[in-house]
Amino acid sequence: MTKIIIHGCNGKMGQVVASMAVRQPDIEVVAGIDRHTDAFNNPFPVYSSLNECPEDCDVIIDFSLPQALPSLLDAALSRKCGLVIATTGFSAQEQATIEKHSKEIPIFQAANMSVGINLMYQLIQKAAQVLGESFDIEIIEKHHNEKVDAPSGTAYALADAINDVFLNSKNYLYGRHTKNDMRSPSDLGIHAIRGGTIVGQHTVLFAGNDEVIEIEHTAYSKQIFAVGALRAAKYMATRSPGLYSMKNVIDDRSPVTNIVTQDKIILVSIGNAPARLNTIANIYKEFGGQGNYLELISQTSPADRMSDITFAISVENLQKAEAFCGDLAAQNEELTIKLDTNIIKMSIEGLGLEQQPQIATTFFELLNGHNIPIKASITSSIRIDCFFDKIYEKQAMDTLIDEFGL
Repeated sequence: MTKIIIHGCNGKMGQVVASMAVRQPDIEVVAGIDRHTDAFNNPFPVYSSLNECPEDCDVIIDFSLPQALPSLLDAALSRKCGLVIATTGFSAQEQATIEKHSKEIPIFQAANMSVGINLMYQLIQKAAQVLGESFDIEIIEKHHNEKVDAPSGTAYALADAINDVFLNSKNYLYGRHTKNDMRSPSDLGIHAIRGGTIVGQHTVLFAGNDEVIEIEHTAYSKQIFAVGALRAAKYMATRSPGLYSMKNVIDDRSPVTNIVTQDKIILVSIGNAPARLNTIANIYKEFGGQGNYLELISQTSPADRMSDITFAISVENLQKAEAFCGDLAAQNEELTIKLDTNIIKMSIEGLGLEQQPQIATTFFELLNGHNIPIKASITSSIRIDCFFDKIYEKQAMDTLIDEFGL
């Protein structure tokens, strides 16, 4: 059960979040905060400020104003809880304050709480990478006639996502009134339309020679923003300190989504090798040819001009490995060489690993706790590989499946 406080609960979005939260059995609204405490008959206590609120929570969801930021951060810090910021319009100084406090508490921030619009960020970045400078790019955003800020925070976020692809070389152009010169290739047009009850529509237009591509998102109700905020709240309830976005939520199916094993591997360990670049080069030359499996290659920092080298290759290269190591040993009697042939590589994979570095700690502690000696390992943002003797395969697999619920 995720316990939340809704900051700005009697505003338009606050009420939508409250009504949507009731429908989710794994969420409990323990309190609301609003200046107008009696505006609605809410099924939870409402206070005029966070200082007056005695309830504890897992996450505070904020749909209010930028001016409330200091009290929000203070409340989240004192409660040691997560914070979901759905408010936009922060100054550069206020944004820096958010980033500073994210080192102490988990903070989620998004210009738009719609899951769809956040997926759109990724789609337009891919389009910008493929289409490049040969396409002109324009952003058109439409909102209801009561929306004050223009362009919208989402339009800026879309522009920033595109500009990241072009290494921030694009110049934002807000409309073309009074402009009589030709469009520059570096222009990125942003246009705002206000009228009626349009909840929100954002279009990114890529215009090339004789072809146009449009990527568009339309919001038909405010409920989609509430759904996204509640999804973010559940995600943030168990996060460690850091600054998170909807991309993290979209990518987070589970920290670990797969376990893979691979056998038929030889692990070659060479100790006391001369610390020369041509040693590594010769290994690649010998084993890194077309179709050959060269999984791991590492070299320690030189000590007394000597290094230790480890690499893994396919078992089909056993004879070649023995010959290669024999030649090395003949050249240098101080070398220690070991070929482990009964080796397995076990890997855990998951997009959540990047945002949860403690998973790596858990992984290695589990193997150590079950006395599974690791001969070599590789880590990346979405994968951890370990090499150990094959006799431990079932024990390690059962342990990791139980731990990560796979």
